[in-house]
Amino acid sequence: MLNNKAFKAYDIRGVVPGEVNEDLAYALGRAFAEKYEAKEVVVGRDIRLTGEKLLFALSEGLRDSGTDVIDIGQCGTEMVYFATASLKTDGGIMVTASHNPADYNGMKLVSRGARPISAETGLLDLAKMVASTGSERGLTANKKRGVVKNADIMPEYTTHLLSYVDPELLKPLKIVANPGNGGAGEVLAHLEGALPFSFVKINQQPDGSFPNGVPNPLLIKNREATERVVKANAADLGIAWDGDFDRCFLFDERAAFIEGYYIVGLLAEIFLAKYPGEKIMYDPRLTWNTLEIVERLGGEPVRCKSGHAFMKECMRANNIVYGGEMSAHHYFREFSYCDSGMIPWLMLTEHICKTNRTLSSLVEERMEMFPCSGEINRKVADSAAVLKRTADKFAAAGSADYLDGLSVEYADWRFNVRVSNTEPVVRLNVETRADKELLKEKTAALLELIGGEEA
Repeated sequence: MLNNKAFKAYDIRGVVPGEVNEDLAYALGRAFAEKYEAKEVVVGRDIRLTGEKLLFALSEGLRDSGTDVIDIGQCGTEMVYFATASLKTDGGIMVTASHNPADYNGMKLVSRGARPISAETGLLDLAKMVASTGSERGLTANKKRGVVKNADIMPEYTTHLLSYVDPELLKPLKIVANPGNGGAGEVLAHLEGALPFSFVKINQQPDGSFPNGVPNPLLIKNREATERVVKANAADLGIAWDGDFDRCFLFDERAAFIEGYYIVGLLAEIFLAKYPGEKIMYDPRLTWNTLEIVERLGGEPVRCKSGHAFMKECMRANNIVYGGEMSAHHYFREFSYCDSGMIPWLMLTEHICKTNRTLSSLVEERMEMFPCSGEINRKVADSAAVLKRTADKFAAAGSADYLDGLSVEYADWRFNVRVSNTEPVVRLNVETRADKELLKEKTAALLELIGGEEA
């Protein structure tokens, strides 16, 4: 029996080797091939040091089930999505733990057409199959062993990325780029020849030992390097990515970090200018800024439970042109309804060039109108108890819903508190209507109620 504790709500993620190991990877390959009757599957891995062996074991499991493997090598998660859709394979599996600590690894899975596989759409079935099958190896009866084909998807992928901008509108911006020793640097190297931008690169080399810390720009300490280099070079903006670069994070010309919440609103504005009346998706954690923009511009807002698998299903079901999460996941209909950490900054730089405005000027009014706490994480002993006592204190006096954790809305402030699907923490987000003092007051009150320790 294999430990299937690493199977989460919408991916596989855990400590290596206790929760994620080669036996698990092999068994998952077998289970995936069987459940999805897969003849051909795309695989790839991020820069983590354990990724190569896990990818090999995964591929062996697929091959022993008679499935051919298309190996696109070290890459970003969105490249597996792109390859799965463009090559019309039966599925794709990315070996990654994104922004988790260095001793973690895991897998993100999609089926045909890059459709996400979550707990609600097959991941729990795979967990049961893995647990029951175990790590027993060998060629499946009546199957011919699958073959491995290596594929370079980069040219087709970068051509697609560049289709989101008009090169005639671009101007020679100076941009600080910080891949955090993750995988984004290689894509940037392929893109920069087609762009008029001047890039100042830091932590460019992929290195799974993470010599400059795990690439997670949501951690305040991890923003300092980007901020410092933006200031030192008088850059127009800064960009940082997480390890598998399915998220990008923006810094304005003053080196201020821009919360992903305001980037969602800005991208919604850009899309509605191009596609009037279209639907825009957002998550329940922070909402007022996005809603005001979408409704004012004649779009149709669609709220969805946070988490990449849930958001993608919502995108498909509602034919949504663009959707964003305040956590910096951005989803695009023309990208097979998947998230990308490359498309957002390309579109935003085009917008900066087109409007002749700074990034700060594009978001500062929105930040004043709808100030927010940013996501605050707390490690707690009993997350269910936290949600209950928060509901007991606040829900009766406000408008409450439970689409994703607990959201409570009053006339001049609102909050969301939820249990993370990827980490053992409770996440809090608070926002107000143009009242920073109220924001501080309510955030402090909620944190006192939640308790626990800083995560």
